[in-house]
Amino acid sequence: MKRLKVPYLKTLDVLDLTSIGFLMEEKAHRESIDVINWDAYPYKPIVAFDVARGDKDLYIRYFVKGNSLRAIHMADNSPVHQDSCVEFFMQVPGESTYMNFEFNCIGTCDAARRRSRQDKTSLTEEEYARIRRQSSLKHTAFDEIQGVQSWELIVAIPFSLMGLDPNFLPEKIMANFYKCADNTAYPHFVSWNPIDLPEPDFHCPRFFGELYF
Repeated sequence: MKRLKVPYLKTLDVLDLTSIGFLMEEKAHRESIDVINWDAYPYKPIVAFDVARGDKDLYIRYFVKGNSLRAIHMADNSPVHQDSCVEFFMQVPGESTYMNFEFNCIGTCDAARRRSRQDKTSLTEEEYARIRRQSSLKHTAFDEIQGVQSWELIVAIPFSLMGLDPNFLPEKIMANFYKCADNTAYPHFVSWNPIDLPEPDFHCPRFFGELYF
């Protein structure tokens, strides 16, 4: 099981997302999303993420370089996993529910509180509005573009939205980070922490790693 320590950067909460790249670059913890779990899907783009926290939010900065790019979903609560997508799943230790936060390359989000892939309660419009996002791409839909493409995405997810008290964070949460693009010319299902299942499935908290605060 992989483990990482999420550094605390006090100034993150007072900076605009467009201004935190340099701080994340220098002070955040960086990891790669590079585990191929299923031989039927061998394609692996280059994917890394920086993670840090402020007083109120968890910040994740994704870097992606790979073959082709797709973003047809512009409305939150849509199936962004079909596009060029990065994801963060989390669970409070001891709880039966977990949350998924999925983002396509233009920042559209699909998120829910879940007991399983099928049993979910999607975020409300107001809750989606609380998730700040900044993509290196314009928030404009486009069909798949071929060739090597690169993009970045910064997201700030409130701890309170994850069911955590920002003033009394737990020692750790369980989590995994993913990269996928189901409906593209290069479908892939890559993870940070390994998943030991016969078929692609990210909705498996027992294979989450540990994030320490």
